[in-house]
Amino acid sequence: MPKTSARLLSLLSLLQARRDWPGALLAERLDISPRTVRRDVDRLRELGYPIVAFKGPEGGYRLDAGTDLPPLLFDDEQAVALAVALQIATTTGAGIEEAAARALTTVRQVMPGRLRRRIDMLQVTAVGRSAARPGSQVDSGVLMALGAAVHAREVLRFDYASPPGAGDDDPAMRAPRRTQPHHLVTWGGRWYLVAWDLDREDWRTFRADRINPRVPTGPRFTPRELPGGDVAAFVAGRFRGSDGSGSSGDWPCLGEVILDLPAAEVSRYSRDGVVEELGPDRCRLVLGSWSWAGLAADIGRFDADIEVVGPAELRDAFAQLARRYANAAAGPLGQKCQ
Repeated sequence: MPKTSARLLSLLSLLQARRDWPGALLAERLDISPRTVRRDVDRLRELGYPIVAFKGPEGGYRLDAGTDLPPLLFDDEQAVALAVALQIATTTGAGIEEAAARALTTVRQVMPGRLRRRIDMLQVTAVGRSAARPGSQVDSGVLMALGAAVHAREVLRFDYASPPGAGDDDPAMRAPRRTQPHHLVTWGGRWYLVAWDLDREDWRTFRADRINPRVPTGPRFTPRELPGGDVAAFVAGRFRGSDGSGSSGDWPCLGEVILDLPAAEVSRYSRDGVVEELGPDRCRLVLGSWSWAGLAADIGRFDADIEVVGPAELRDAFAQLARRYANAAAGPLGQKCQ
């Protein structure tokens, strides 16, 4: 018979592996008597593990939820997965970065050397947010409240902060939003709530860092069918300026140009654009954006001569940018282009 400490660890590992364990099966797996199983269960309870006994033809035990989190056991693959997930959690912007880093240190300290070497080979570096996107940190309590409302399918009321420079004097901006929350998602390093806006009777995506939930939540609701049925496609479509239904993946502004660059080089930087090779150093690019000026600026990143195929709006946008760039090059004392 193994020593008591080793036997308790084996028993705990089995109880974590499945929900219900008949007492006779536990005794068989541990090669001990049912009476010893009962004594070991009592020892684990004294250590804080909430093990409950259930009645039935055979009777058995279940590791239940308690008021405190007791020590847990993980197999090798679970331990590695947990360490990797904790590394990623330090980059999510969910307000749990410090706690995730401390948890990762704790897990790593108790890992066997062979596992520690495996996770040390995979290091995730958290890159700070650019100055163009400040203040996107989300309080973890807000995320928990949003996730709970999504899970419970309960109407959620919240105050929604206006973006910088928006009209805060508009009473509509100060009124609490009433929504049916459906999905909590991340996009571009930010958290968003996808919800049906009850007052506007339309789907909306709300930045979680601007949400201040109100309590209590409202009545339960029957989930609606998201346009297109795919939340990833819906969110991507909304950020492209479409209705997110998935019926069209095009941006609201779609243009075509010919660049004096190899197709292979343009393909590396054209995101979801369509590149067609026209020769060794010439290609056709079809690209989309949220505005014509934005599309012209995106294409202007390529250091090459540009021939606009169409439409006219794209050609006008290039002309507008050309005037702006010429004025910027002239400086404050220069003559502005007419």
